[in-house]
Amino acid sequence: MIRVLITDKLAQEGIDLLNNMDGVEAVVKTGLSEDELAGIIGEYDGLIIRSDTQVTAKVLSNHGKLKGIARAGVGIDNIDLYEATKRGVIVMNTPGGNTRSAAEHTLALMLSLSRNIVPACNSLKEGRWDRKKYMGNQLSGKTLGVIGLGRIGMTVAGYAKAFNMHLMGFDPFSAPREAERLDMEVTGNVQEIFKHADYITVHVPKNEQTIDLINAEAISKMKSSVRLINTARGGIINEDDAYDALRDGRISGLALDVFPQEPPANHRFTEHERSLVTPHLGASTEEAQIEVAIEAAQILVDAVSGGPFENVVNATGLCNSVTPMVASYTELARRIGVLLSTIAPGTLKKLQVEYRGQIADKGVDQVTSSFTVGMLQRYFDFPLNLINVGVMAKERGISVDETKNTQPTDVSSSFTARVETDRVTRTVTGSVFGGSQLRVLEIDGFTSETAPYGTVMVVFNNDKPGVIGAVGSVCAKYGLNIGTMGVGRSQEHGQAVLAISLDKEPDSKGFAELKQLEFVNELYVCKLD
Repeated sequence: MIRVLITDKLAQEGIDLLNNMDGVEAVVKTGLSEDELAGIIGEYDGLIIRSDTQVTAKVLSNHGKLKGIARAGVGIDNIDLYEATKRGVIVMNTPGGNTRSAAEHTLALMLSLSRNIVPACNSLKEGRWDRKKYMGNQLSGKTLGVIGLGRIGMTVAGYAKAFNMHLMGFDPFSAPREAERLDMEVTGNVQEIFKHADYITVHVPKNEQTIDLINAEAISKMKSSVRLINTARGGIINEDDAYDALRDGRISGLALDVFPQEPPANHRFTEHERSLVTPHLGASTEEAQIEVAIEAAQILVDAVSGGPFENVVNATGLCNSVTPMVASYTELARRIGVLLSTIAPGTLKKLQVEYRGQIADKGVDQVTSSFTVGMLQRYFDFPLNLINVGVMAKERGISVDETKNTQPTDVSSSFTARVETDRVTRTVTGSVFGGSQLRVLEIDGFTSETAPYGTVMVVFNNDKPGVIGAVGSVCAKYGLNIGTMGVGRSQEHGQAVLAISLDKEPDSKGFAELKQLEFVNELYVCKLD
């Protein structure tokens, strides 16, 4: 008998699905404290939660026979992933269940802003008849800028197309093939959307690259008639900057469904009639809740009964079933992917990997997948791994071209990854020495050996005397201890690459001073651990 514990409110359809499965028992216990949950969790094979239950290290320390946790929704911040992984508990989510609901809510906010639905309704309820005051605008013929072209962003675009809107799209790393079918104008520069769009909606994950993506500087480039919508994650639009712009007439409308702190600490929206706020309702439809409940129930039972794994967010690898060489190259490839995702800015166009020498004789599917995890992770707000990365990449129209050549070059085995974006083409080659020592050997054809651990700084610079001394002096000034340093240069072209492993990441002042050195063309800091 598979016993499944449900500790948050779940659509009855999901519970019924479990109860109708042979050999499955669903038990609903909501409102449990941490101690109460810790006391009983080990009696169950699976756990289904939403956002209220906190699956802490203390809870998981008594995991007993627990094999899997399914989150009926996307966010997994309430689960201690490290502890779950350490104890062999699979964690899954249901990222697709709320797509249509979130997209429809985005359109509802757009329409409400355009036609002044909320203030007009409130005015009439208060006994006024203000037809002229609440003159609106139509969506037809307007330009919608969609930032983030994943499932929800593309669904929003499809709905907007039915309103005869012109579509502009930007994605940090790729443009799905569906964009062409929608006649979407895809740009590799988000500034183009800021400049031309009448409506801007954001559908990107919240991470270091997207926090405050729309701030005062971005707003200064927009039309004063623009309307901004955020149903993704709080903080992607800087609220203070947006409210100031709304107050000063530099934007025409602001709609927020999500906030950096929920419930929101900032109540400035009460001061603005042209702001529209909702309490995180993007996925709050009966249909979406039914869909995620059914999906969570199905994938959990499949996983704990030995069937296929879907939407797993904490599988870190499958190295136990491969040779030590493949396991080492799996980790090297992931780190090279992280490095390339940092030093190759722009919209992703092409990915290629090449295996040379002994490694080319091995089964390397896992290595290629691991590279893809490293390359794409920064663009997702949930963990990618060897199980889910293929699906996520395919969904975004991303594929990796793979070639093998058993003839070695300068080392017995090597792994090379090449990334082409709309802005640059970058290549990194690495190898494994002594069975476990990972090394980056070349960057863009420049021999620049360094250890891919911790923090790595990559400097593309003019080849001239004093470079190493100047960089070293600034590092010393800001307490940045250098571990390894690789220098590659081309006397013919007068260019060089400097790859330095550091004990810690430079702060903003240190980074700025390094970047301002007169010989520096490009500078990147990559966190590999």
